Amino acid sequence: MILEAARLAAGRLFTAEFRSVFFKTLGLTLLALVALWFGLKELFDAFALPWIDALLPGFPAWAGWLSLIAAIFAGIGLALGLALLVAPVTAIIAGLFLDDVAEIVERTDYPADPTGKAVPAIPALILSLKFFGIVILGNIVALLLLLLPGINIAAFFLVNGYLLGREFFEFAAMRFRSESDAKALRRRNAGSVFLAGLVIAGFLAIPLLNLLTPLFAASMMVHLHKMISAQEAMPGRTR
Repeated sequence: MILEAARLAAGRLFTAEFRSVFFKTLGLTLLALVALWFGLKELFDAFALPWIDALLPGFPAWAGWLSLIAAIFAGIGLALGLALLVAPVTAIIAGLFLDDVAEIVERTDYPADPTGKAVPAIPALILSLKFFGIVILGNIVALLLLLLPGINIAAFFLVNGYLLGREFFEFAAMRFRSESDAKALRRRNAGSVFLAGLVIAGFLAIPLLNLLTPLFAASMMVHLHKMISAQEAMPGRTR
């Protein structure tokens, strides 16, 4: 069931309908990253440069070299900061289009079923912020755990697998159920949701491809929710 949902989601990623959502996400992400670059640069100019200017008069012979070295390190720091923010920024922007992704999957892959209802604006915004926080947390955990050989990779997958699986499954379920029902369904199928989350975490770990993570995850969880719902509706199945 998990692999089938992942296969269906991956096959849908590069279709024309998904490309339109991806290009909207990518365009807004690039604009946000440019804004962040200038924002980080302004912060550096406002807080770091005064300290550098204060230190340079004490080293007149080295002033030019120190200024050059400071500029190089500042550029590297800004680039690293921006690289760390690429995935989270993509996540929060893509979160605004998750209902579009879900509707495409529901309409094209399940034409006989009614499509779900879009998550209302405020819960959708909260959901986007949750995705942003989860991806930020995942990146921070990944960086910290690089210092702990032997458990870093496992911990990265376990943390992200749980968080991503939970949030994306509940999103897919809330298009058809109340929030409380969606959470109850997720708890009843915690093992399947967690395994699906591990697949999403693996997708997140692939550079560049991870920009598609929110679209892949939303699509995969729509399929998983459909499969679980059909399974629970089978005669004789108890909840």
